[in-house]
Amino acid sequence: MVDHASLLDSLIRISVEAGIAIMKVYESDIAVEHKDDKSPVTEADRLGERIILQGLTEAAPDIPVVAEEAAAAGHIPEVDDRFFLVDPLDGTKEFIRKNGEFTVNIGLIENGEAIAGVVYVPAKKKLYAGHGNSAFVQEVDPHLDDPLASASPRRPISARVGDRRALVAIASRSHRDTKTDEYLSHYNIADMVAAGSSLKFCLVAEGVADIYPRHGPTMEWDTAAGHAVVNAAGGSVTRLDGSPLRYGKTEDGFKNPYFVARGKSE
Repeated sequence: MVDHASLLDSLIRISVEAGIAIMKVYESDIAVEHKDDKSPVTEADRLGERIILQGLTEAAPDIPVVAEEAAAAGHIPEVDDRFFLVDPLDGTKEFIRKNGEFTVNIGLIENGEAIAGVVYVPAKKKLYAGHGNSAFVQEVDPHLDDPLASASPRRPISARVGDRRALVAIASRSHRDTKTDEYLSHYNIADMVAAGSSLKFCLVAEGVADIYPRHGPTMEWDTAAGHAVVNAAGGSVTRLDGSPLRYGKTEDGFKNPYFVARGKSE
């Protein structure tokens, strides 16, 4: 049996270590390269992933890790019922624009479900985490000598039951499209929030927003950690038809279908 609470503490520590290194790159001149799919990549993506992979090897050597940059290079391990999904720097475009809306994502998958996850937003000094029925946020400053020792107490968060007459929607800052607008036109949207990276999941989990639909392409490592936090906060992440969003889709190259994250149903 896996002790999820203890493992989550390890994931938090590892994500903060990666965040510290990423911030050093962020606060310097950022050199941007492009992968084969034309998406941007920086030294911070690679550095963060090396730190996370090393940390996970030490913390949970028996659990395989599917990580974005390694996968892009063709290095994908065999996975079974339990594995990690890692995006060392989600929101590279936001990172390059220096708007602070990028995250470090580590998610644990068991039997196709997002069981535990950490989403660290180092530029905003916020860390979201969750497993089981417990989700929380805390202030973690990557510039301090010992960020976790100096972190604020963990504040429990909970997704909210939205007012169907006046919902708050959240959409991607860089990837919003007409399909998203068409989808949301079926709801009574009183306010629209834009955000980058998996921070969108966290705002649903925190009760700041009620619905986050995504019609653009995403990979499993983009969503696993945020999905776990939403689940732990009492919300849900499903395919557009309401069926579960599952993980370990090796036959699809770990690609996600379109999905929607929501707050509590009641």
